[in-house]
Amino acid sequence: MGSKRRKFTASSVPGKIHVIENQQKRIPLPLPELERFMGRLNRELGLRKDAAFVRFVTDAEMKRLNTTFRKKPKTTDVLSFPSEDRTRPRSVGMRAKQLRGTFLGDIAISPTVAGRNAKVFGRSMPEEICVLLLHGVLHLLGYDHETDRGEMERVEAALRIRLRLS
Repeated sequence: MGSKRRKFTASSVPGKIHVIENQQKRIPLPLPELERFMGRLNRELGLRKDAAFVRFVTDAEMKRLNTTFRKKPKTTDVLSFPSEDRTRPRSVGMRAKQLRGTFLGDIAISPTVAGRNAKVFGRSMPEEICVLLLHGVLHLLGYDHETDRGEMERVEAALRIRLRLS
């Protein structure tokens, strides 16, 4: 789901860029695997390593974010907070080239909702989160599945194949 701007700050260790922060404790997450996926996704799109910052949040925090920024008083799986307003891109490649070297924004993911989605769609939890990471990055690039007549869905499906996601 796309959303309005909100800036998170990345934690860092000298010499290492961390683009993922886990603020929930309920569901164990394979953070190194997810960091590697973000690297693959960014390379596939031609974006810098730290093009987006991801925070895993509790279901209560996700509900608060969704209520505050989208006026929807319920939890959701993923929210994106672009660093600036972007129009819908003509193509993912052109937009990524245009934004190469730019910080795109922030992504919030609820592992609780992701776990429910994984069961429904027959995916593993890490794979479901990778799908949500891809979805969130596409929102940061300017795609909006609520208004684009299936364009984001087509781009996402093509990228899932290239990234070997179901």
